Amino acid sequence: MSTFASTAPATKTSGSSAAPARAGSGTRRRGLLRWLFVAPALAYMALFFGYPLVRNIVMSFQHYTPKTYFTGEAPFNGLDNWRAVFSNELFAGSLWHTALFTAGSLLGQFTIGLALAVFFSRRFRLSGLVRAILLLPWLVPMVVSAVVWRRILDQDHGMLNSALHAVGLTEGGVPWLSSPGVALLSAIMVNIWIGIPFNMVILYGGLQEIPRELYEASSLDGASPWRTFRSITLPLLRPVVTVVLVLGFMSTVKILDLILALTSGGPADSTQTLGTVTYQLSFLQLDFGQGAVVGNVLILISAVFAVLYLRANRADFGKGQ
Repeated sequence: MSTFASTAPATKTSGSSAAPARAGSGTRRRGLLRWLFVAPALAYMALFFGYPLVRNIVMSFQHYTPKTYFTGEAPFNGLDNWRAVFSNELFAGSLWHTALFTAGSLLGQFTIGLALAVFFSRRFRLSGLVRAILLLPWLVPMVVSAVVWRRILDQDHGMLNSALHAVGLTEGGVPWLSSPGVALLSAIMVNIWIGIPFNMVILYGGLQEIPRELYEASSLDGASPWRTFRSITLPLLRPVVTVVLVLGFMSTVKILDLILALTSGGPADSTQTLGTVTYQLSFLQLDFGQGAVVGNVLILISAVFAVLYLRANRADFGKGQ
């Protein structure tokens, strides 16, 4: 009897100390499992996003020329590339053109896209067919669209000038792509045409998520269409609007192929943007260091808007939207 009485407490103490050990082991196993799931994504981001970004930053502080590809020598030149770019009048002009091009494109794409989305949210016959037709500009490669529009906007033989002349709006041909005062506006119009389908599709999807009961209640209360749009549609559509504008900004601010195919940055550098200047410095002048500087400026601008997008999303989640 005395032996049983002395061993029972020892067994209880051993079990109580093993339980926290098992719990700690389970926690470590779950933590390791989480990292194993996340590791492929981290490796992908480090390889395809982190390395190019760091390499571009390092290159902007080096004298990097075609000779570097053969010798491997890229001497460190401090801030010389940055000084050369920021003292270049072409960079200042391209920065202003990029701001005008981005703001004008986003304003036109979003306004027309939202109007079309609201229009198609009222169901009617053949609305699906018409929406499918309106998606065509989005499906065509941008370079192809630019080449087609270059022919349409041709001053002497373009379809647009012929149509304007036929209805008596112009006497001579409008130099849509050959005048420094009009070329940037023409590029913005073409980019608006290309971006309208994306805005319309995303905003139309957002409109379908708004409960119909709210509109019925608004109608019973006698609210006008504008009051209904301002008080119901816009507030509930705000998360989608944020996504559309941020994604539209990121795809517009770095645009290159449309400008190259449409005007090649001309005439007289009137359509030079940060994207075309990067291309010109890196692949025409073969000064990769200065091209990397302009690329870093583009990355910085995009990063600022990415942070704004994340903050807006966090605020929406905080409000339960």
